[in-house]
Amino acid sequence: MADLPRSEDEWRQQLTPEQYRILREAGTEPPWSGDLLGNKAAGEYRCAACGEPLFASDTKYESGSGWPSFTAPADKAAVKEITDTSHGMQRVEVRCAKCEGHLGHVFPDGPGPEGLRYCINSASLQFKPDTDGSDQA
Repeated sequence: MADLPRSEDEWRQQLTPEQYRILREAGTEPPWSGDLLGNKAAGEYRCAACGEPLFASDTKYESGSGWPSFTAPADKAAVKEITDTSHGMQRVEVRCAKCEGHLGHVFPDGPGPEGLRYCINSASLQFKPDTDGSDQA
């Protein structure tokens, strides 16, 4: 990918207003509203800002939270986890390690081997389907 935008004006030009609000201002989309929430296709979920691969479709599951949920990132180095004390609570924010875009939060109530639930905004992701066209079970 080309060089990342260096200014907020460049980010505004590259992203939709909703993507900018979420990725650059740490916003959250309303629950049950994201385009990728019900996606069951096989493929990879990438950062909508920089294209970095973040999550594999085989780690996505229905958590009932209203946001796409994953048990683990595709590569632990692809995301940064930061303590978030906003809104009067302590959570762990998840950001893209490459562009620092806000993705969502991670919670210790997931079904995977690590027991984590990466609760991610659809607007912070772009989906790249597998080329073989197979669907996830």
